Amino acid sequence: MEWETVIGLEIHTQLLTRSKIFSGAATAFGAPPNTQACLVDLGYPGVLPVLNQEAVRMAVKFGLAIGATIAPRSVFARKNYFYPDLPKGYQISQYELPVVSRGSVEIELEDGASKRIGITRAHLEEDAGKSLHEGFAGVSGIDLNRAGTPLLEIVSEPDLRSAREAVTYMKKIHTLVRYLGICDGNMQEGSFRCDANVSLRRKGEVKFGTRAELKNINSFHFVEKAINYEIGRQAELLESGGKVVQETRLYDSKKNETRSMRNKEEANDYRYFPDPDLLPLEIAPQLIEAVRNTLPELPDAKRQRFAERYGLSGYDAGLLTASRELADYYEAVVEAVGGEPKACANWVMGELAAALNRDNQDITASPVSAAALAGLIKRVLDNTVSGKLAKEVFEAMWAGEGDADAVIAKRGLTQITDSSAIEKVIEEVMVANAEQLAAYRAGKDKLFAFFVGQVMKASKGKANPQQVNELLLKKLKG
Repeated sequence: MEWETVIGLEIHTQLLTRSKIFSGAATAFGAPPNTQACLVDLGYPGVLPVLNQEAVRMAVKFGLAIGATIAPRSVFARKNYFYPDLPKGYQISQYELPVVSRGSVEIELEDGASKRIGITRAHLEEDAGKSLHEGFAGVSGIDLNRAGTPLLEIVSEPDLRSAREAVTYMKKIHTLVRYLGICDGNMQEGSFRCDANVSLRRKGEVKFGTRAELKNINSFHFVEKAINYEIGRQAELLESGGKVVQETRLYDSKKNETRSMRNKEEANDYRYFPDPDLLPLEIAPQLIEAVRNTLPELPDAKRQRFAERYGLSGYDAGLLTASRELADYYEAVVEAVGGEPKACANWVMGELAAALNRDNQDITASPVSAAALAGLIKRVLDNTVSGKLAKEVFEAMWAGEGDADAVIAKRGLTQITDSSAIEKVIEEVMVANAEQLAAYRAGKDKLFAFFVGQVMKASKGKANPQQVNELLLKKLKG
């Protein structure tokens, strides 16, 4: 039987505020356990929550970026459940009236087609604490530093039809929130994580199947693996005559499997009701317009501009606009070089990207600045150094030996462009390889590459490759 997969994602985005959503406690990552939880976060009697306005502005910013409706009036509610890392016994969230609703983003599919993914809502809420299971004999520890950290939960429509589509959409949101400056996107620290709702239905059916929720996945790779496992599990269950149970499941990355955590709660299980300590959130049109004026050029628009302005392929433009910082770096290189956008793109996506990946560094921490890389590219373009030796220069710059001119001078890497000097090296190579010369002149044209290699070796890579090819061709003919 042929099944259709239906997937919706709930992405939990930690907002980049310095203090929590309802208190003045810090949100910095890495503090000792329970040192950043104040009386408000712990729900002590007599304390009252005060809404963080910057969190509201960030939610509005996201809503505007996805073309959503910004509610002029929204309400905070208490979501009641009992868990050790939830000291108040409830989580302050939004339910019936979220701050953002009915938006969308476009994703690019593997075949190059685009697909619109609807976003049902994005609502503000506070995070819970964290249960610690390692390092404790027979018990669990509770760290409440995260309690009260501001989250924007982004809920998609069930428009995704494969694990790959889900990952593509998740990456799109990840890029967007980082462009907007509302989230650092650090998945290892829990700043960006998601729950995936997965169900199957027969091909052609309209009615949705029973879904299972895969909880708290914080890796693109694991999201794809977890969803694919769950698809296989449900298909096997349905085809054997069984039924899928609506439940919350945990993904075990070590065993690559999902397992049941608890039956899936419905909204009425949480007994939502408006938080009596918080007034309805009213957002004035003036605030929305003020936030609109702070929107940066968004990823899709930047990608299109790069393709049109710099003559780049869609693939190259996509890579260079993957992050706002990388895009800014590339444009700074092009400006400093004074053009040559394709050559600049090749260096940024080639040597620079490889070095960053090798050393696990972010573009903002690159030892080679945009101006410094532009200086090297200029020396390649004006034939001061060959493309091959330029890679050696780059590595020296990366290691802190100075700018391109300093490294070229220090290491004596200036390219040889004097035709007479190159001819002299060619003649010496021909004399030293008389047998190969005779074979070439007898018709073994493939030996031309051999002679090119010998000349470049004899010149220590300094001879201009184009001149070597031209002069060598003439000399070999005799």
